[in-house]
Parts: sequence; C-alpha cells; structure tokens
Amino acid sequence: MANKITNETLDYVAILAKLNLSDEEKQTARTDMERMLDHIDKLNELDTSHVEPMSHVFASVNVFREDVVTNADGHADTLANAPQRAGRSFAVPKTIV
Repeated sequence: MANKITNETLDYVAILAKLNLSDEEKQTARTDMERMLDHIDKLNELDTSHVEPMSHVFASVNVFREDVVTNADGHADTLANAPQRAGRSFAVPKTIV
C-alpha cells in the first residue's frame, strides 16, 4: 500500500464523522481508507485526455418552470381557504397555556 493513514489523520476524520472508534475499529478504518486511496491513485493513472467532461451520465433538461420575480405576496390566495383570519394572517387557537 502506497498510502499510509496516520493516527492523527484517522482521529481527525473520526472527530469530523462524530465516531468513537475502538482500537480494532480504528485499524479496520485505517485499512479501508488506505485501500480507498490506493484505488483512487489507480484511477488517476487512467488516460482521460480524450474523455469529454460531464456533470451527469445522462443528458439532463430542466423540467421546472422559469423563475419569474413578482412583487405580489399572494396573501389573498394563501388565505382564501382559511377557516378564520386575523387581518392578513391565519387565526388559530391558543396552544400554550
């Protein structure tokens, strides 16, 4: 294995992941992390100079509506089905005693 994970690095990653690892779990995690980094190094050896960069495997098209800015707050539509109103707000029963 070319990549070696230090105890400090492993402890730091465990803190970030909010993990409390036993000594046995630390050794397993260290081995797994080193194997992952070795695999990434192997992938970095591939010649990708003729591969076109992409963000998705499949072509994606935005199917959502256009974002149109309006100045209306829509309060009338929001309150149209309200059982009770208090001005421009919903009127609800008091829930805290």
